[in-house]
Amino acid sequence: MGVLSNKIERDQLKPGDHIYSWRLSYLYAHHGIYVGEEKVIHFTRGAGHEIGTGTVLDRIIFSSSPSPPVGTQCQICGDQSRLDGVIASCIDCFLSGGNLYLFEYGVSPAFYLAKARGGTCTLAKSDPPEDALHRAFFLLQNGFGGYNLFKNNCEDFAVYCKTGLLVVTAISVGRSGQAAAFLAATSAIMSSPLRFLTTSFSGLAAVSCGMYCISRLVSDIGVRRDVVKVPVERLVDQSDLCDPQAAVDSPAPSCIATAKND
Repeated sequence: MGVLSNKIERDQLKPGDHIYSWRLSYLYAHHGIYVGEEKVIHFTRGAGHEIGTGTVLDRIIFSSSPSPPVGTQCQICGDQSRLDGVIASCIDCFLSGGNLYLFEYGVSPAFYLAKARGGTCTLAKSDPPEDALHRAFFLLQNGFGGYNLFKNNCEDFAVYCKTGLLVVTAISVGRSGQAAAFLAATSAIMSSPLRFLTTSFSGLAAVSCGMYCISRLVSDIGVRRDVVKVPVERLVDQSDLCDPQAAVDSPAPSCIATAKND
């Protein structure tokens, strides 16, 4: 474990660990919670897709992990290609031939920024492993709401299981470091007025890098102020929240719907 890589071996895993595996030549990472006995609970969009936009772009840039040959299926999991929402898989199906990595919690700002790729660590502190396991198993039975690439994806699921934190700002990106990094990069390249202050390549690179780092840091779940701790029993579908704070303050808000799988 370190700045260069979070790769670990299977015999180092402990129940309650937040793990991930890179897909499509490191285009994105798929996240889940290891629950012991070679099992992982994770969140998928469905129809064989681990991520997706819900548009025709899915056929081009976002696809499922490599599928087994036609006519074959995992002897442990069976055919999960048509399942969606929160599912439990064996670790081999979760990794889909990829390497195993451990997501880190409670890192320093310097360490966080040194990990230039988003979705590998956070400044937020994790709760005890038993809390993460309780949330993961509860959501396996009750769902995690609708999939949203930028606000409610597989990384959001795993981070919530580990921290219990929920973003209450409806217009903001969710807990995902990958989504935050993507938006930070877009902002650094396209939106910074500071890029006009220099015409040199090195100057543009420095400005863009600075904007990227600042945007990533302020978007991290451990820094943001628009997050609250919500017990999993009262977790609600974010798409149905008319008053996010009501999920925390009210024992039974009438304007929300409990998250369930379709």
